Amino acid sequence: MGTILMTQSMNSVPAATLRCLFLVVLIAVTLGGCAGGPPAVVSDALESGAPSAPAEKIRIILVGDSTVTDHAGWGAGFKQLLDGQVECENLARSGRSSKSFIEEGHWAKALAGGGDYVLIQFGHNDMPGKGPARETDPSTTYRRYMSRYVDESRAAGAVPVLITSMTRRNFRDGKIATVLGPYAQAVRDLAREKDVPLVDLHAASIELLNRLGPAESETLGPVVNGRRDRTHLSDKGKTVMAALVADLLRQAVPTLADHLNTTASPSPSDDQKPHGTRSVPAYRLVLCQGRQEHHE
Repeated sequence: MGTILMTQSMNSVPAATLRCLFLVVLIAVTLGGCAGGPPAVVSDALESGAPSAPAEKIRIILVGDSTVTDHAGWGAGFKQLLDGQVECENLARSGRSSKSFIEEGHWAKALAGGGDYVLIQFGHNDMPGKGPARETDPSTTYRRYMSRYVDESRAAGAVPVLITSMTRRNFRDGKIATVLGPYAQAVRDLAREKDVPLVDLHAASIELLNRLGPAESETLGPVVNGRRDRTHLSDKGKTVMAALVADLLRQAVPTLADHLNTTASPSPSDDQKPHGTRSVPAYRLVLCQGRQEHHE
């Protein structure tokens, strides 16, 4: 029973920390075998309860296309929602698909980054019309590439988290008209079959934008050459979508929940709060704040 509990608890320890623990144990066992027991320094430290070295930070790596980048996507806003125990490196690249990101060598760099978690989102540039260097088919090649991200993340000691593509903000008859559905469904199916944490940003962003409506949704995109960009994000859009990602990630990966600032008041717990003061998802707070500023 003790072995089972230890195994379960070790699953939540960052990979880098596990490697360091292994080396410490190996050295202690080796020295102990030579001297007939554990080294005095190790024994004294254990008995005295001497403070251990500061825990290594949890490392998150983001990979994806421009909708994940810091300059045009939700990446920078997501970093701002992490506490001081987490570091995040955004390796997403504009214009890349699940195929070209690998074939251009960007994925190899991400794997070498020593991440404990890898958040993976592709789809926008995998669609037909993007050219043979980028296009994939959602039921075949796209699925194979996304599966490779999962398998190789795990082989490197990281936890993969699949994210469905953020929808474009194209409306028809007052509702979002998406063309990314087959790619999003392929990611959902893969996550279920390989038991991978899933952040269904595609479904959540559609629901959010449908609630906002066409006019309010326009404010989430930048204006480029006098026209509203309905794929990438304005400063407000970056904040809203990043908070939406964080809210979903709390549910998908509970071990990260305490490190994500996604509620108005994280303590006391909701059960202890008076009626009417329960925590509110961060993206809703951002939207409410934006509306208040608009009316002031």
